[in-house]
Amino acid sequence: MHSPRARQRGFTLMEIMVVIFIIGLLIAVVAPSVLGSQDKAMKQKVMADLSTLEQALDMYRLDNLRFPSAEQGLSALVSKPTLEPLPRAWRADGYIRRLPQDPWGTAYQYRAPGQHGRIDIYSLGADGVEGGEGIDADLGNWEL
Repeated sequence: MHSPRARQRGFTLMEIMVVIFIIGLLIAVVAPSVLGSQDKAMKQKVMADLSTLEQALDMYRLDNLRFPSAEQGLSALVSKPTLEPLPRAWRADGYIRRLPQDPWGTAYQYRAPGQHGRIDIYSLGADGVEGGEGIDADLGNWEL
């Protein structure tokens, strides 16, 4: 008959340590490339959203002979402005269905007149404040 100790099966401490080391090594190798890809994808989403918003603003301008004022903001693309200057020929269904948010959950900013062009549409980046570098940098339609 076998003793109770002989029937017990399990992993030795050394085997567990080897597995933990391998998992850690895989994370160290894979994580930087995945995180870099995520940052790139977020920037691409911002640029796609800015392009869509810029096209909608161009359509607004074609219909109404001017861009929305800074006070009217980007919401003038979704619902008819009630502040002056009132649009002459605002489309009944608006210019876009809803305003997108940047990948960090913040509303896009709008400035008219712009500092970089006639209008500025921009994201404040991951930190949500003006300026910054890397993923915290502001991204705007002036970069399209």
